[in-house]
Amino acid sequence: MLQFRFAAESDTGRVRENNEDAGFAGPYLLCVADGVGGAAAGEVASATTSYVVSARALAAPGYDPLRLLAAATEEAHHQLVIGVDADPDRLGMATTLTAILTDGVRTAMAHVGDSRAYLLRDGGFTQLSHDHTMVQAMVDAGRMTPEEATASPHRNVVLQAVDALSTPTPDLLWLDLRPGDRLLLCSDGLSDVLQESALATLLTVPSRRLATSNLIQAALDGGSRDNVTAIVADVIDGSPVAGNGMVLGAATDPYHLVDPAAVRPLRSA
Repeated sequence: MLQFRFAAESDTGRVRENNEDAGFAGPYLLCVADGVGGAAAGEVASATTSYVVSARALAAPGYDPLRLLAAATEEAHHQLVIGVDADPDRLGMATTLTAILTDGVRTAMAHVGDSRAYLLRDGGFTQLSHDHTMVQAMVDAGRMTPEEATASPHRNVVLQAVDALSTPTPDLLWLDLRPGDRLLLCSDGLSDVLQESALATLLTVPSRRLATSNLIQAALDGGSRDNVTAIVADVIDGSPVAGNGMVLGAATDPYHLVDPAAVRPLRSA
């Protein structure tokens, strides 16, 4: 049965006063949500979205992973709508979301925004997610090179997010994971600062905890001006375990959740 063995860390960083990153790491679910910088209540958006995804996964073990992630992303949007209705000062709050969920056999990913998921396998390093940003759209259209995109002052302009204004349309895809794979999920406070070659090298450290700490420290030492979140997870084949995990960043404070009692169990698949 496919599972994740993980280490995870979220750091406020050396510039920001509060952490707008949130996430969850468990044996069957990994997710990172990054409150969109400069928007009102980014920490509420990211914490609520991370909570909805993780609570749905914990409430429905074995449910179709792709359907669950799609439903959870839409429900997170509805929670943010409720949050804005309750407090108009939150208008504009939004978050990215990158989540990977397995039922032990099948593994799915949902992605909105510019947080990232990477795969390290047999020495090869691959980005699994595709940025929903202005510069990535220009790269896709052939109007900008990847090198120009990296240096662009507009590289953090996100074209899609989970927010209260419109129903999100996440990338939803099946992943072909196998025991021995290593995953990295991170916010752009990490991926904006470290090149892929550096990420891959730091990810090869055998200890997940040390790899995670080294990634965070390298981003901070590299001049990251953002919150930095990283989850390092190894894919294993093991006996079923409880799906409990750890919450990260803004999600550790219940005050940031729109409604902690909002998630109800899904109907059976």
